[in-house]
Amino acid sequence: MTDQDLIYALALQHVPKIGSTTAKKLINHCGSAEAVLKEKKTSLLKIDGIGIITIEGLFNSIHLEEAEHELKFIKDNNIDVHYFTEDTYPEKLKHCIDGPIVLFQSGNININRQPIISVVGARKITTNGIAFCEKLVESLSPYNPIIVSGFAYGTDITAQKAAIKHNLQTIGCLAHGLNQIYPKVHKKYVADVEKHGGFYTDFWSTDVFDRNNFLKRNRIIAGLSEATIVIESAEKGGSLVTADIANSYNREVFAVPGRTTDSQSVGCNNLIKFQKAHLLSNPMDVPYLLNWQLKQEQKPAVQKQLFVGLEPDEKIIYNYLKEKDKELLDVIALECSIPTYKLAAILLNMELKGVVRPLPGKLFEVI
Repeated sequence: MTDQDLIYALALQHVPKIGSTTAKKLINHCGSAEAVLKEKKTSLLKIDGIGIITIEGLFNSIHLEEAEHELKFIKDNNIDVHYFTEDTYPEKLKHCIDGPIVLFQSGNININRQPIISVVGARKITTNGIAFCEKLVESLSPYNPIIVSGFAYGTDITAQKAAIKHNLQTIGCLAHGLNQIYPKVHKKYVADVEKHGGFYTDFWSTDVFDRNNFLKRNRIIAGLSEATIVIESAEKGGSLVTADIANSYNREVFAVPGRTTDSQSVGCNNLIKFQKAHLLSNPMDVPYLLNWQLKQEQKPAVQKQLFVGLEPDEKIIYNYLKEKDKELLDVIALECSIPTYKLAAILLNMELKGVVRPLPGKLFEVI
C-alpha cells in the first residue's frame, strides 16, 4: 500500500471508539480507509450498527496528524506493515472478525504454509511445566511448526527459547509498540527471536503501556494459529482468555492436565472438564489431532525396542493393537483374555505412559 493509504488506515485505527470490527465494517462499506474519513457523516450513520457516538471523533484532524508521526516512526525503524486485505497479512488472522486492520512486524517472519501453534500458560510456571513445554517443542520440531507466544515470563519465554534451540520460527505477540520491550529482562532474547522469526503487534509507539493491553494482544496469539496449547494455568489467567478466544475462532485448544491439588493446573483441568480443550498428555497428540503429515525424508527412524518398561499385560495389549491398528475396548478384552474392568485400568495407565490413546466410540490405538 502507498504511504497515503497507510496514513488513512492508521488514522482510522487511531479513532478511540472504533475498534477493528467496526473499522472493517466501515472500510467494506466505503471501499477504503481514506473513503471512510472523507465520507459524509449522514451517509455513515445509514450503515447498520453505526451510531453517532461511534463516529463522533472520526473527523478530528488529530488522527491524521498522529498517523503521519507514526508513519515516520515506522520508516525510521524499518518496521514492516501488513494491511488486513493484503497477501502479506497472516492468513488465519484474516478470518478473525476482530483482527487488527494494520499489523506491525519486526524481524524475519516468514509464514509459508507451515503449521502454526500458540503456546501459552502460567507466568509462574513450575519445573514440571517447563519440562513438558520443552519436550513439546522438541517433539514437534520434525514438523517444522511456527511457535507463537506472548514473550512474557514463564511459559511464553520457555516456549520461544525452546523454538530457537530447535531452529524453529517463533513469533512474539507484544502488548505494546515496537519501541519498547516488556518485560525489560527479556531484551536479551530480542535478537535471537528476530533472527528466528520476529514480533507482531497492533499497538503504536505512542500507546501508553497498560495491563489491559495483554487481553487485547491475546486475540492475535489465538488468531495466528490453528491451535492454542495451554501448558499450565491457575483458576483465572490470561492464558484461559486466549483459550476462550481460540474457541470463539473455532480453533483447536489443548490443555495439559495436572493434579487436582496443584494450583497451576486448575485452569487446564477445568478446560478439559468442561470440554473446552483436548487433554494433552503426550506431545504427539498434537500432530495426530491436527492431522499434520511428515514428509518422507523427515520421518524419524523407528526404534527397534520400544516401551521396555511395560508390564506383561501391557505388552500383550500393545502388540495386539500394533497389529490391529485400532480396536474396540470390548474386543481387546476378548482377544487379549483380560477382563474389561481390569483392561480399562491398564489402558489408562498405558495412556499416561504415552503408549496408547483413546478414540471416540471406545476405540484405542497405539501411538
